[in-house]
Amino acid sequence: MKQKDLGLDVSSRRTRKQILLDEMEQVMPWGELLALITPHPPVAKTGRPPFDVAMMLRIHCLQQWFGLSDLGAEEALCETCFCRAFVGISGTQRILDRVSVLRFRHLLEEHELSPRILQIINAELAANGLLLYSGTVVDATLIAAPSSTKNSTVERDPEMHQVKKGNQWHFGMKAHIGVDADSGLVHTVIGTAANVNDVTQGHGLLHGEESVVFADAGYQGATKRPEATGVDWHVAMRPGKREAHKQSQGQCAG
Repeated sequence: MKQKDLGLDVSSRRTRKQILLDEMEQVMPWGELLALITPHPPVAKTGRPPFDVAMMLRIHCLQQWFGLSDLGAEEALCETCFCRAFVGISGTQRILDRVSVLRFRHLLEEHELSPRILQIINAELAANGLLLYSGTVVDATLIAAPSSTKNSTVERDPEMHQVKKGNQWHFGMKAHIGVDADSGLVHTVIGTAANVNDVTQGHGLLHGEESVVFADAGYQGATKRPEATGVDWHVAMRPGKREAHKQSQGQCAG
């Protein structure tokens, strides 16, 4: 016979996720973030009252830190007690559902709050010496979007586009990201369609205080663009050219 779980946690071991949440509880400027979002409270679309803004903000943070989809966030709250504790859900409260999580993200997008949230967090991190601003790493990642036309408008999302990477086609958007080279913390994010070239967004990912930038081969030519500044760019060699260079070096050694 299986023993029933009585909710007694006799283990003193804390996972890395629990340690991260404990640290974020201390360093995040929760008061400033709530002051930013509170003037735009979520509106319930059903008879049930909307969830508390503080709870919605915390589940949104969980999504960013752990890479959770809306459904993944709902499941994490159902399955993991320390996630519920971080969000502030007691045993008698209903769990945030995926639709509420989606609507909160749309609320942030509608009022353009996400960039301002990132600014507040980065200002707090810089004040505590966690962002040094001496160097930036830039990169871009593809984010898939549904390509099906089996919907009410019988068309794909007009803001998304397809792009070929290697030998594979992708449909969706692209997130261009600027990261503090010392700490690895993100300080800038720009979203575009998937077919936008990485190098066109490179200078928009700089905060202006760095002296050096590190990038992959997709940013070749960044120093020749009209918006180029005096920052020292270190851009990786293109794969084909790097392979040719390795072969020529081998021939010289022989």
